[in-house]
Amino acid sequence: MADTKKAEAVQEKKKKSTFRETVLLLVLGVGIALVLQQFVVGSFYIPSESMENTLQINDRVFVNKLAGKPERGDIVVFKGWNGEDTIKRVIGVGGDKVACCDSKRRITVNGTPLEESPYLYPDDYPSGDEFKVTVPAGKLWLMGDHRSASADSRSHMQEPGGGFISEDAVVGKAVLRYWPLSRGLIFTKPETFDKVK
Repeated sequence: MADTKKAEAVQEKKKKSTFRETVLLLVLGVGIALVLQQFVVGSFYIPSESMENTLQINDRVFVNKLAGKPERGDIVVFKGWNGEDTIKRVIGVGGDKVACCDSKRRITVNGTPLEESPYLYPDDYPSGDEFKVTVPAGKLWLMGDHRSASADSRSHMQEPGGGFISEDAVVGKAVLRYWPLSRGLIFTKPETFDKVK
């Protein structure tokens, strides 16, 4: 009888210990997920057609918040002109001269024409508006891939700041389109930007 009570007490202790461990692991897991979401990786939803066909409405992407300084060709999430999270492609970085357009209607960066067909929306011009800017140090010139449907740096040239976005406003670089699963894609920098000096 005493042995039975002792065994039951041991069993009860094990149950309580297992429950405490489970709760502790759950709390720890949630804590780690929140830290990762806040400081390392974020998930972002695409609300508009401005980055088609690379990103379509309702797509979801993972963004690396520790990816470092944005480079030409990167797709970045940033605090946009209206203060909301916005996603565009980096066309020019500090010191770059970005212009539209050359004789073949291509965007040029530091005089080098960009071959944008791999990501530019089909049958869209690189830009309907002509412009010529020099990107200030610490700033970025950003454009959507669906140029005729994108309110990007070109649309904000007449505002304070000249359409440029500070590097400090960048939340992170888009690294993976994970939804829908059928269109999953790891983003890489387009080769055309490797030719820019």
